[in-house]
Amino acid sequence: MFETLTALGIESSCDDTAASVVCRHADGTADIRSSIVFGQGELHRPYGGVVPEVAARAHTERLDHCAQRALHSAGMALSGIDLLAVTAGPGLIGGLMAGIAFAKGLAAGSGKPLIGVNHLAGHALTGRMTHGLCFPYLALLVSGGHCQFLAVKSADQFLRLGGTIDDAPGEAFDKSARVLGLAQPGGPAIEAAAMQGYDKRFRFPRPLSGRDGCNMSFSGLKTALLKEADRLRHGGALAAADVCDLSAGFEAAVADVLVEKTAAAAEAFRNGIGEAAHTFTVCGGVAANRRVRDRLEALCASTGMTFVAPAPHYCTDNAAMIAWAGIERFRLGHRDGFALGARPRWPLDEVSPPILGSGRKGPKS
Repeated sequence: MFETLTALGIESSCDDTAASVVCRHADGTADIRSSIVFGQGELHRPYGGVVPEVAARAHTERLDHCAQRALHSAGMALSGIDLLAVTAGPGLIGGLMAGIAFAKGLAAGSGKPLIGVNHLAGHALTGRMTHGLCFPYLALLVSGGHCQFLAVKSADQFLRLGGTIDDAPGEAFDKSARVLGLAQPGGPAIEAAAMQGYDKRFRFPRPLSGRDGCNMSFSGLKTALLKEADRLRHGGALAAADVCDLSAGFEAAVADVLVEKTAAAAEAFRNGIGEAAHTFTVCGGVAANRRVRDRLEALCASTGMTFVAPAPHYCTDNAAMIAWAGIERFRLGHRDGFALGARPRWPLDEVSPPILGSGRKGPKS
């Protein structure tokens, strides 16, 4: 149907401004021609977390420079692009609107088709871009705001098998890092501290362990770490050794939960799809954690599933995954015109009922 398709991807759903040029060849292989990410860590560091208004303004100021660099790095002009793909949700409304407005301007000026992409689909389809995965496959999407098991049936068909009923692991990592006095984002900071710690000093809870199904909970784990840190602090700063041991214990608990529930998700996949899961991929920011990757890889080795984990820089937010997902949607006939709007909450599986514990803002995506 299409020989070669090249997309310019735009990502601005949170605090990373990203642009990428990706080419899909006729044989289905991907050529990531460029992947540029402008981080905002320095802007948000004084606040201890992402400030939506600051993020949106930074996106507005950086999107054109980021896209220019992506095109220049790819050795291409906008005229050589076949389609524009932009994150339309879920995410922070201001950042999404900035990216969509920028992409609409490019589409209007160039006459190129515009494709709105679900950020979560970008993560879930990354393994197809990096490893050529075939449908269907089992995916664990685990990031700062989301954690769910998915049966990925096609580029626009996702069956949610289970997910977190409260905090996502990445959110728990960030909040726990603040408790421990570590830098943001919390995931890399806790991982670095955990490498120097003893993971058996503190036995933190494994929420929902031993229960049927593959739903997860991480709020209680975060609270347990807070209580232990308060006990050790005695009104002062935590000792460096305590920080490392607490980090190691926390990271081990997260990994244990993810491994146990992945095994349950493989069974749910068989029940939901009617066949065994031959391939498992982990994606999203927390998938960059070395302990999590190693433990999940060991589980797959013991159960006969092929394990796929994209390189860490394609697990965290990037525009290459958005460009690829846009190409996949374009090949299925999807087109979005200038009526494309931002969807701050946009579930991949729009048929299954929301997971309980979604909070005041509505069901988790």
